[in-house]
Amino acid sequence: MRCEEKFHSTYHRDPEGIAFCPYRICPIGAHSDHNLGKITGLAIDKGIHIAYSTKQNGVVEMSSLQFPKRAQWHIASVPAVKPGDWADYLRGATLMLSRRFRLDVGLCGVIEGTLPIGGLSSSAAVIIAFLQALCRVNGIHLAPQDLIDIAYSAEHDYVGVSCGKLDQSCEVLSKAGHLLYLDTRDGTYETIPQHPDMKPWGIAIFFSGLEHSLAGSGFNTRVDELKAGVYALQALSGMEYGKFKEAFARNVPRDVYEAYKDRLPVQWHRRCEHWYTEFERVEKGAEAWRRGDIEAYGKLSFESGWSSIHNWESGAPEQIRLYEIMRDTPGIYGGRFSGAGFKGCCMALIDPAQEEAICRRVEKEYLRSFPHLEGKFSIHLAHSADGVNV
Repeated sequence: MRCEEKFHSTYHRDPEGIAFCPYRICPIGAHSDHNLGKITGLAIDKGIHIAYSTKQNGVVEMSSLQFPKRAQWHIASVPAVKPGDWADYLRGATLMLSRRFRLDVGLCGVIEGTLPIGGLSSSAAVIIAFLQALCRVNGIHLAPQDLIDIAYSAEHDYVGVSCGKLDQSCEVLSKAGHLLYLDTRDGTYETIPQHPDMKPWGIAIFFSGLEHSLAGSGFNTRVDELKAGVYALQALSGMEYGKFKEAFARNVPRDVYEAYKDRLPVQWHRRCEHWYTEFERVEKGAEAWRRGDIEAYGKLSFESGWSSIHNWESGAPEQIRLYEIMRDTPGIYGGRFSGAGFKGCCMALIDPAQEEAICRRVEKEYLRSFPHLEGKFSIHLAHSADGVNV
């Protein structure tokens, strides 16, 4: 791995260990977890590697093959306010871990991502891989839910992304060949095995050539608009309500939304429409997977993508075009934006027998629309995988 080579050239010794966290895809359940919805997801066999060794002086020293400049901080003095660079996610992870456990030593490490950044929960994967390394050098053993919660706090509370726990849960709880079906309200989940009669399927990742950052995108604004709609629904219907941050769509029944939705501002209406219909798609998708109907599951994923464009109003023009091409390509069961849908990539569930034809057609049509992205657009094939080995 390149991270091992970089570690050796930087520190003139081999790393003591390699931490790994897989990326994830969420075919159905997008823009739902932050309001306590349900999701379905899969970890994939690509992800983040960190080559690392112990630093007894308590300093954390990290570099990345994807970003310039090395970052440093001490385990006992993480800046209270994020500095605003790529290492904020790791600083947040250090701070949140230190609030639960005693940290005695730091580490030095090199981070490597196996796919382009954008849409595969790379931020959560970096945090989780880093937490594994920091825990190992400090002799800390985390339960799966602790790892999820600490990684979530790092991104939500320190970096300031209005995320839920979809990414972290998929990357920790997934099992190869199974669909993770998770209720983010209480953390209950099921790993649904692939039905023996399910048609063959694989995963394709179509990277648009554009990178993104959730903290700098419209992601947080969309979440606020959904919450505003929920808050208004509570007031209009006479429901009891408290602080704005405690307003969650999961706590407002669907019939309340249907009764008062026409009184909401158009943006709030659309965000709520996506959340409530996506909740239904997740439940239908879990049942489709359970009975082995990959085509029905894929169709629901396409519908999720449509709602993300028209109701959640996410997606750069490049991503929207990718989605349209996917819908018109034989052999693709379904797909959508992967991640928040602000640049990044699209994921697709495909028929492996038509893999070459699918890749040729998608690349040809996409570069016909965006010829300047030749050399930046890329296609990556993946498979379902286990979550991290806690």
